[in-house]
Amino acid sequence: MPSQYGFVIPNYNHDLVILDTIIALANFKLPIILVDDGSNEKTQRILDQIDAQFALVTLVRRTENGGKGAAVQTGLAHAYEAGWSHAIQVDADGQHDLNDVEQLIVRSKFQPNALVSGQPIYDESISKGRYYGRFITHFWVYIETLSFALKDTMCGFRIYPLAAYSQLISSTKLGYKMDFDIEVMVKLFWQGTPVEFIKTKVHYPENGVSHFNVWDDNVLISKMHTRLVCGMLWRLPRLIANKFK
Repeated sequence: MPSQYGFVIPNYNHDLVILDTIIALANFKLPIILVDDGSNEKTQRILDQIDAQFALVTLVRRTENGGKGAAVQTGLAHAYEAGWSHAIQVDADGQHDLNDVEQLIVRSKFQPNALVSGQPIYDESISKGRYYGRFITHFWVYIETLSFALKDTMCGFRIYPLAAYSQLISSTKLGYKMDFDIEVMVKLFWQGTPVEFIKTKVHYPENGVSHFNVWDDNVLISKMHTRLVCGMLWRLPRLIANKFK
C-alpha cells in the first residue's frame, strides 16, 4: 500500500497567520486537515474562506473548544479514516519553519515506522519562562523513559506514523490540552515506536496568540508527569532491558 502524507493543523482563534501557513503548505501538494477547535466567529469566517479557496483543505469543526490535544486527536482520527499513512502536525501560529517540512518527510520515508519530530532551535523571541520550563519536562522525560533518546517532547512540528498512533490510541487515553505532545511521544516510545529528530528553527511571532496558560498548563503537565512516572515503574524491567540491547 503506497504511503500517503498530509498535514493536520489544530486551530483555536489563530486568525492572523493561518492563511499564510496554508499558502506555504499548499506548495507541497498534500492534503490538509484543518481542525477548528471551537474558534470565535472571526476565525471561523477566515477558516471558511480558506476551505472554499483551497481544494486540498478539509475543514473539520469541533463545536466546543477542547484543547490542543483534543484538536490534534480529532485531526489524526480523520487522517487515519481517510487512509493516510502519515500525518504531519503543524501549529497554526506561525512558529514553525516550514522550510523544514521536506526534511521531516525525507527522514520519515527513510524510517516510515518512526515518529519524526522537530528539535527546536530557539531565537530571542522565546520567553525565559517557557525556555527554562522545558528543561523541567526534559528531566522528567529522561526518568519516564530511562533514555536520552527523546530530545524534545514539546515541539508540535512532527510526523506521526498513523498505524502506530492508531495502535496506541486504542489502548490508552491521551491528554486533551498542552500535555498531549509530551504524553503521546513518551507512550509511543514505550510502545516501541522509533523516534527521530531533526533540528529546526522556532520563532514566536510578535503578534502571535499563545494559548499556553502558565499556571493551569504547568499544573496539568505536572500531573501528567506523575502519571507517566507511575507508568514507568511497572515498565521498569522492560525499559532496563532495552537499555542493554
